[in-house]
Amino acid sequence: MKNLFSNIKGDAFGGITAGIVALPLALAFGVSSGLGPEAGLYGAIFISFFAALLGGTNTQISGPTAPMTAVSMVVIAGIVAANDGSVEKALPAILTVFMLAGLMQVGLGLLGLGKYIRYIPYPVVSGFMTAIGVIILLTQILPSIGYYPKEDVEFVAQFKPQAEEVMLENILKEEAGEGILVLENFKETISQAESITPEQILIESQTLAAKEASGTVGAIKVLPRALQNIDWLELALALATIFIIYGFKRITKAVPSTLVALVVVSGIAYGFNLGYRRISEIPGGIPVPKLEMFTSFSLGSVTPYVFTALTLALLGAIDSLLTSVVADNMTKTKHKPNKELIGQGIGNSIAALFGGIPGAGATIRTVVNINAGGKTKLSGMIAGIMLLVIMLALGPIASKIPAAVLAGILITVGIGVMDYKGLKAIPSLPRDIKIGPLKLSSEVLIMLIVLVLSTFWDLIYAVGIGLIIASLMFMKKIGDLTAERSDVKSLKEETWADEVGFPENLKEEVFIKHLKGPLFFGSTSDFQALTLQIPNTAKTVILRLGRMQYMDQSGLYAMEDMLQELKKNNVEVLFVGLLRQPQYMMERIDIIPDFIPNEHIFKDFKSCLQWVKSNITDIN
Repeated sequence: MKNLFSNIKGDAFGGITAGIVALPLALAFGVSSGLGPEAGLYGAIFISFFAALLGGTNTQISGPTAPMTAVSMVVIAGIVAANDGSVEKALPAILTVFMLAGLMQVGLGLLGLGKYIRYIPYPVVSGFMTAIGVIILLTQILPSIGYYPKEDVEFVAQFKPQAEEVMLENILKEEAGEGILVLENFKETISQAESITPEQILIESQTLAAKEASGTVGAIKVLPRALQNIDWLELALALATIFIIYGFKRITKAVPSTLVALVVVSGIAYGFNLGYRRISEIPGGIPVPKLEMFTSFSLGSVTPYVFTALTLALLGAIDSLLTSVVADNMTKTKHKPNKELIGQGIGNSIAALFGGIPGAGATIRTVVNINAGGKTKLSGMIAGIMLLVIMLALGPIASKIPAAVLAGILITVGIGVMDYKGLKAIPSLPRDIKIGPLKLSSEVLIMLIVLVLSTFWDLIYAVGIGLIIASLMFMKKIGDLTAERSDVKSLKEETWADEVGFPENLKEEVFIKHLKGPLFFGSTSDFQALTLQIPNTAKTVILRLGRMQYMDQSGLYAMEDMLQELKKNNVEVLFVGLLRQPQYMMERIDIIPDFIPNEHIFKDFKSCLQWVKSNITDIN
């Protein structure tokens, strides 16, 4: 903090530029989430300021990002659906989940888990990021062509019978809960059902129509109908936005092309009074805490989303720390991962308190900040303040932005967020697994599974399944590789240098076995066969363990089973060169000293050989 004001001019330029770049994206992500443009702005303001102030990366600019918004959409859609399609009723639970995700990030940082985030397999991240791009593209097709299912009269009318059923079912549930659903009071039920107005049925029908068309599957379902009802003005505005974003980059990158597209297309639409659809009104004034999230808090409404909150926390952590690495490479500095997680978590928690959507470190905004001169935490704080000033001064003007413009911006975000590096590598990755007649790359398979499940089913479960499959495949590969190097199979081994000169007359009574490599679940089957390899004439087995660095629980019990079998056959076992970790494991379950007394454990083969010569005689 002592160097906070050491680069005021550079940080001011960096923060202001990053804030301007963040503006259109914050508005677009807010609209896309379903909570409105102000939710995106509030998220950008508070996360940027507090993540910079309390985080561990000096030049990072944080705010809503495409991955975080995509997962947030899932959370919001699920909770809204459980609250009769009312965003207002669902808002306390939604913001509680977002705050919980922020607090989990703080917990991850306090537990020192930031350094372990990098171990998430690349195919899982690649499949997830590409899925985010596909989800954004599919869900923005409808608004980009001006089709809104709730406003399609014929489409909504299809849900009228279902709406009536839902409303009647709600009345029956309510009365059953109040204990008045009995025969003599059935007239009350009929009276309530008859009091349902056409307006109420229409609202419920619109809710069901919107639910039917939500998500990627819903968008695909209604796409044929949407293409028959294109609003050509909305489509023109979206295409113009996309054209300017990509075209202006070819002219100069000094001015953000997204901002240019936002200003130019919005200015033309408003100036010529084209009759376009606007985004929802952005509230004026200083943001106010949403304290109702505490007064109307219900544990039951949040419990189903705890895992989702954890996914948001982990995703935000990955997103932020990857951006931190980019910042380190550009500035030749070193970020503090755990402190960064704490800062991100606090920023997300405060943003949720004010009604903002969650976010993370944003790579493009961070790069813009550094290139514009940002060097300290002050730059990120200035970016947040800049957005607050813009909202307070230009809120009414921003409310006139066409919805199609933000849809166009999001389409370019969706295209940009896909992992093209991972997609291009598909043909060249080694095909290391066989499924039936097909030979496939395990990494490509994981990526495609995560991609498909994330796009068409559930982001959270897709990541979990991807991690499980990746872990199992990794364990199998390591098991195969280690088993190849862990020699517990062959009886015909090379004699080690210190074994030269072993008494010839004792070779039938003493069997020497070298264990090379860890004894773990991948090599236990070969180890268990060791008992069968021991000649019937052998009365003593020497296990050379100096190269067995590690033993897991599977290996431990395999060792115990073998020793039990040898003891039953009156075969003595001697350990040579036993290392610390395997010894500790065997002491825990009393293999040492129950099966192997301490006097049968030798540091080197020389001392073991002395014991053999003193205690074993040639029986032939």
